[in-house]
Amino acid sequence: MTEPPIDSYAFLSDTHTTALVGPDGAVEWFCAPHAEGDAVFARLLDRGRGGAFTLSVAGCPTPVRRYLPDSLALESRYTAPTGRAVGQDFLAVRAGDATRPFLAERLLVRRVTAEQGPVRLAVRVQPRPGYGAEATGWTRTDGHWRAPGIPLDVWSTLPLTDDGGALCGAVELAEGATATVLVGYGEVPPAAPAEELLDRTLRTWREWSARSDYAGFGSDAVRHSALVLRGLSYDETGALLAAPTTSLPEELGGVRNWDYRFTWHRDAALLLLALFRLGHAEEGRRYLRFLLDVCAGAGETLTPLVGIHGVTSEERELPHLSGYAGSTPVRIGNEAAEQVQFDTYGHVLDAALAYQELTGELTLDQWRLLCRHVDTMADRWREPDHGVWEIRGPRRHYVNSKVMTWVCLDRGIRLADLVADRGAPVRRWRDARDALHAEVCERGYDPEQRSFVMTYGSSDLDASLLRIPVVGFLPGDDPRVVGTVDRIRERLGVGPALVRRYATDDGLPGEEGAFLLCCFELVSALVLGGRRDEARRIFDRLRGHAGPLGLYSEQVAADGTALGNHPQAFTHLALIEAALNLDAASDRDALHAWAARQARPLAAEAG
Repeated sequence: MTEPPIDSYAFLSDTHTTALVGPDGAVEWFCAPHAEGDAVFARLLDRGRGGAFTLSVAGCPTPVRRYLPDSLALESRYTAPTGRAVGQDFLAVRAGDATRPFLAERLLVRRVTAEQGPVRLAVRVQPRPGYGAEATGWTRTDGHWRAPGIPLDVWSTLPLTDDGGALCGAVELAEGATATVLVGYGEVPPAAPAEELLDRTLRTWREWSARSDYAGFGSDAVRHSALVLRGLSYDETGALLAAPTTSLPEELGGVRNWDYRFTWHRDAALLLLALFRLGHAEEGRRYLRFLLDVCAGAGETLTPLVGIHGVTSEERELPHLSGYAGSTPVRIGNEAAEQVQFDTYGHVLDAALAYQELTGELTLDQWRLLCRHVDTMADRWREPDHGVWEIRGPRRHYVNSKVMTWVCLDRGIRLADLVADRGAPVRRWRDARDALHAEVCERGYDPEQRSFVMTYGSSDLDASLLRIPVVGFLPGDDPRVVGTVDRIRERLGVGPALVRRYATDDGLPGEEGAFLLCCFELVSALVLGGRRDEARRIFDRLRGHAGPLGLYSEQVAADGTALGNHPQAFTHLALIEAALNLDAASDRDALHAWAARQARPLAAEAG
């Protein structure tokens, strides 16, 4: 395989768009005019046809890289036979205000300084819009280059020439000299020199990161994951990208390739709690407002995912791309938006409850909107759906969907109490909730396996059921939960600390790797079952599955190969949740308080 490993790619963000930089210094993924837009650099998905922005120092094919502390600015150190150089790659941002703390400069900045010289630098900027389908031309205007059809603008301190649609240049940098290339995607010239852009970008990221005072278990990984999540949050709406990429394969050479540049509501409660717990309350508020705006515009059924602007797009294939490591088809858009996934309601109501408990700021109109969705689930909880894993087949009675429907009803009851709404149909919600709980325990549990199962009447296991104790459906030390955790480890495990999400036939050829979200959720389930030492050992092993820059993809093969879109928001969210649970477990009183919050009775139920 000639492609770099998926988890070797660095992730850049200005919270408006994103870029991925390969280990050789090539920008191989860059979308314009925003993160959901056209990938004008798409070599990630086709080594020949996809465009790229390459930057290299002669004699040093692979630099040593790291993120500059508390930022998403990438530093690369080059050691060549003739000298040494250091480079910085970043999407420039500056501080905004409380309602929009990050303002994108709409510039990809690449600069290299010869620390000991001379060193020979070469660059090649070759965008191919239409996800690699189209060539582009350049015009020279006002001292810079423009590709008018995209549009992109390039400013460079080294001379560039147009070589059939690629801007190429090379220069020998004497010791102390710096070369800079800026790619603009907003038709706005640079507002400051590159060095000042770097200073502002670092200051913006670091001021945001410094708001968190978390110093508990796994604090370095937690803080870095928070930065990744902030980079995946869209500046205009507060939406969270599940990942910045499409069609990175869940099986090398296989067909399990999906577009993840959307917001999934299943991330809602995790994101909200993480943001507030880590001191980023305003981002939590912005996301909740986005979530509720989406709910307000929904019809009778909530879609499981939406775009970063609150709308969805039709799934289609791009046959002109050969795919990462020959993995086709490459897809844009996501058909899962058309599915019925009842777990969505549980995630939305869980997020709303957390928000109200933390802020008390839900408005009457927002509460009425949420009431409508709780009512929907009180009416429809007996229906089958497509399930959280979006298996493309007929609807079934997925146990996770039933559990999360129970969460929807339970959180609706609690919210009615918190907002003192004595007119809410709490008795009807409570009756539906309790009947659903009894049904799940009867029809969703297999006493022979001593485990909850994927669907009513089946024997298949499902790692999403590791969340049963996390959402408070049953205590973590309940024998049925303990048995479920153990069976999942035994039968879905693919290596130390690694579990697949399921092993059932999902109608697609091939098989997946371990699902990292579920691996971190296993940590949380073990903590809540009183098995902290086991949980910590697994967490430590999972830390070893991060890429060299601390980024996690969606999945990992048994041999450690990263799979799926990258970096993956819900993997980083689940890492934060697991670390917080481990930290709470070190304080028995804190853990008991958390568990009580999940299971406490409400005065509202008296009504």
